[in-house]
Amino acid sequence: MPLYEYECTACGQRFERIEKVAGPHAKKCPKCGRRVERLMAAPAIRFKGSGWYVTDYGRKAAPSEAKGGDSQPGEAAKTEKLAKESKDSKETPAKAKKES
Repeated sequence: MPLYEYECTACGQRFERIEKVAGPHAKKCPKCGRRVERLMAAPAIRFKGSGWYVTDYGRKAAPSEAKGGDSQPGEAAKTEKLAKESKDSKETPAKAKKES
């Protein structure tokens, strides 16, 4: 059942009622007994499940991984080898100084 919001035309009293859509609606103010008008209210929406937050989108696989190996087979190995070589080249002068 929806929540309806009303306002009295005479005293300005605002109140809410949970009523059936087709059922009888409030016509009198509970404070002064005069005529009331139903106000437009924002609907209550609840988003359930994953995919509604920015963090949920970051967990998906990259497009190249999702397609099932469109990348070249040895590409990852080459990248690792280059990283290792650059690391070794940075450590080499330090090791040479210690040995001398």
